[in-house]
Amino acid sequence: MRAMKRKRRDSSEEVVSIAGVRLSHPDRVLYPEQGVSKRELAEYYLAVADRILPHLVNRPVSLVRCPRGQTGECFFQKHASKGFPEELRRVRIRERSGSDEYVYIDGAPGLVAAAQLGVLELHIWGVHIDSLEKPDRMVFDLDPDPAVGFAEVRKAAAEMRERLGDLGLVSFPMATGGKGVHVVVPLVPDHGWDEIKDFAEAVARSFADKWPDRYLAQASKSARKGKIFIDYLRNARGATAIAPFSSRAREGAPVAWPLNWRQLQRLDNAQPASIATAAKLLRRQKSDPWQGYFDVRQELPRR
Repeated sequence: MRAMKRKRRDSSEEVVSIAGVRLSHPDRVLYPEQGVSKRELAEYYLAVADRILPHLVNRPVSLVRCPRGQTGECFFQKHASKGFPEELRRVRIRERSGSDEYVYIDGAPGLVAAAQLGVLELHIWGVHIDSLEKPDRMVFDLDPDPAVGFAEVRKAAAEMRERLGDLGLVSFPMATGGKGVHVVVPLVPDHGWDEIKDFAEAVARSFADKWPDRYLAQASKSARKGKIFIDYLRNARGATAIAPFSSRAREGAPVAWPLNWRQLQRLDNAQPASIATAAKLLRRQKSDPWQGYFDVRQELPRR
């Protein structure tokens, strides 16, 4: 971690430099109940940079910004804005009508720049900027109704792993830091968006058809009571999913936390780690829970 340099502009504003990035009002509290400041959020990201960056670098990223902290007004921002720090890189992406500039991060300074903007969540596309039409990851978001216990979510993740395994696909679980679990499938970037989404939808609907009392494959709040929504729509072009190790804009300052399958089965909830505990938990790990993730070379099965 690079040393911080403290500067004074005037008596009313403190500015520090972290990883070479200007951080204004570094002691502004972003998580009031935990007392986590902007400075501490930036330091968290530097502490986990070696873990988060391989999943984040050079992917379009959308931002959940909470300039006044987790209890203040937050908003989702997918396009770059005037005045963004230069460490948040820009890439122009074609949209349905015209094009617009999106953000991507290419190193640790970009993480600090995100903290400067009060970004409490980093949501990634399933592609890299040099291959925007060829996704290299597929995500099944197991999102439970509040009435569903986490034991059911664990069971759902295990069933999803088994189903994907039957299709010849290796998958990796992640506690989202919210309520549910993401089952992530690394892919070689050979398939288009529609092919990925259609495949994910077919898998999700197969669960809903087999266990209609447990699963739902459509975003219907009225039909969701007591069920787990298998959100396959995160695999559509322009859709995003929370990045591994991203902080969450939630009480408790939780973070999205990759797990191995054995660890998941021992978990009591989807918030096993927080900004305060992440570094200690990483030191205790004997191996990377997602060991081998970046070595997996797999395609969707031909149907």
